[in-house]
Amino acid sequence: MADQAKLEETLAHLLRVVEDLSDVVARQDAEIARLGARVDMLMAREAEREAAEGGSVPLSDKPPPHW
Repeated sequence: MADQAKLEETLAHLLRVVEDLSDVVARQDAEIARLGARVDMLMAREAEREAAEGGSVPLSDKPPPHW
């Protein structure tokens, strides 16, 4: 009987940990999506700025120097 109680306690603990981790992953997914949208916006702004300055190829379309 004690073994069953120990298993139930362990299961309850594991279920709580899984729910906590699920919440963390959901928050991180939302944050990654938000940051990705900001990066896209910043890249578009920079491309517009470079195009307005009369640059031949926007810097955002060039590969980094280490490529």
